[in-house]
Amino acid sequence: MRLTTVRRTIALMAVVWVAAAQAPVIGDINFYGLHKTQPARILEALHIQAGATLPASKGDMEDRIAELPDVLLAHVEAICCEGKSSTLFIGVEERGAPHPAFRSDPQGKEALPADIAGDFRGFLAAVQRAASRGNAAEDLTTGQSRMADPEPRKFQEQFSAFAKAHLEDLRSVLRDSGDPEQRAMATAIIGYAPRKAEIVNDLQYALQDPDDSVRANAVRALNAIAVLAYRQPAFKIRIEPTWFVEMLNSVVLSDRMEAVKALLTLTDHGGQEAREQIRDRAMPALAEMARWKTPSYALPPFLLLGRAAGLTDAQVQQHWAKGDREGVIRKVLAPPAAGKRRQQ
Repeated sequence: MRLTTVRRTIALMAVVWVAAAQAPVIGDINFYGLHKTQPARILEALHIQAGATLPASKGDMEDRIAELPDVLLAHVEAICCEGKSSTLFIGVEERGAPHPAFRSDPQGKEALPADIAGDFRGFLAAVQRAASRGNAAEDLTTGQSRMADPEPRKFQEQFSAFAKAHLEDLRSVLRDSGDPEQRAMATAIIGYAPRKAEIVNDLQYALQDPDDSVRANAVRALNAIAVLAYRQPAFKIRIEPTWFVEMLNSVVLSDRMEAVKALLTLTDHGGQEAREQIRDRAMPALAEMARWKTPSYALPPFLLLGRAAGLTDAQVQQHWAKGDREGVIRKVLAPPAAGKRRQQ
């Protein structure tokens, strides 16, 4: 896989969970968040293995994992599909392990107008149809998503007009609505506001939302703005990497993958602050993701791990092509030599 395909590999993730009689078989099984817990212990608790039928209940699987010693939370996702197989991701949050702390749920009654909410649901359906046609490409150079397919792009143009005229209403829903779907829609639509510097703080606030769909929409919007910020430095748009880095330790898969995507954008042309924070807070998390069995999911964190360690993209590509993931990971995670520590 070429490094230029990194963003396409994580742009869309279709989650499938169906009745046991219809369930696909399990393909790759990827783990994350495991420091004390052994993968074999989890597989034993779930009575699963690669090639087995995908269990019917995601919730039951998560409950069984959470009963294991040292496990506080579990998150399971099945990603469809490689042939008849689904890729399974099993994440845990263990006692004492690094993890992001999100805000409590707001309790307000704020909501978007019904026609705008309906348009947003229509947009999501249009994106799915575009993806099924193989036309999910998007242009981020203006600081917001502009899809190549005209069906979802029509909705995006409507969002731009609404965000321009109703910015304060969107802010109110994003921050105060007790309905997570409302907050998620407001977070996505506010990204279409014309003056991007004015909404960065709103989106950074949404990164700490208790709902993972709100956080995912915030990351996607900020990622697009980061593209614009590089292309137009005169706009003086600054995006803090802190919460992206914290999300690399999340038990939620979309937190991790969307954060990787945004951090790749921030480190495309330097991003020294982001690299330093990754080295301080998230190298083990990136290393476990870089070890995933599924190449399309392992490559983006492997690239980010290499950048944080000071490797060039060409060097990372060479190691990847040679199948030398583990050599890089072990070198990156090794403690500095005694002499080097004394010099520091």
